[in-house]
Amino acid sequence: MTREEARAKIIFALDIDDLAELDRWATLLSGHVGMFKIGKQLFTAHGPETVRTVQRHGGEVFLDLKYHDIPNTVAQASLEAARFGVKLFNLHALGGYEMMATTAEKLHKEFPSADRPKLLAVTILTSSTEETLKGVGIDRPVEEMVVRLAKLAQEAGVDGVVASPREVPLIRAACGPEFLIVTPGVRPAFAAADDQKRIMTPAAAVAAGADYLVIGRPISAAPDPLAAAEAIIDEIVAG
Repeated sequence: MTREEARAKIIFALDIDDLAELDRWATLLSGHVGMFKIGKQLFTAHGPETVRTVQRHGGEVFLDLKYHDIPNTVAQASLEAARFGVKLFNLHALGGYEMMATTAEKLHKEFPSADRPKLLAVTILTSSTEETLKGVGIDRPVEEMVVRLAKLAQEAGVDGVVASPREVPLIRAACGPEFLIVTPGVRPAFAAADDQKRIMTPAAAVAAGADYLVIGRPISAAPDPLAAAEAIIDEIVAG
């Protein structure tokens, strides 16, 4: 794998709430990471301007708002997200087949070309454990639920999933090589685990078959963020 191929796999998580700070990170890291993830905190604080700011610096966006509502509401919100020109956005697989299928159908109808935004489904959050699932009445192992939700998303026409890197081989076996897998819970050897429970190194996650790696604090909290990003790329290439 080349360094550019490895770089394209890195999605930098913008876990911030300040537009000026967003502009600083977009200026610093555009061209050094593959994509920027805009989540609920930042988007709630500043809305569509967050997407436009990244795009002005030439960056691609993963809009991580995890839609979960009645089918038509999620489908309409997804169309608005797609109109921003983002590269990836997502919904919750736990919303069910009808919600996902309605969204995928409307997205394909309005954006028929191959360069349309890719739709992802969140399976089980990487902060969740089997005890977490039991607390909400799901008495199945995490791995079983992840695969079940990934297969349901694929059947509904969704392009891929967001899942822990530890479940990547299971998803690949169930859904095949073309199904996108985006993995949070990725921590290079030099970084702390923080609040993620099911983690893996970047090299191991890519070797397992992950298409994209969501990485935040290992880059943002580093004394030299650019050097940290390059070290992660080194780790992926070496692996």
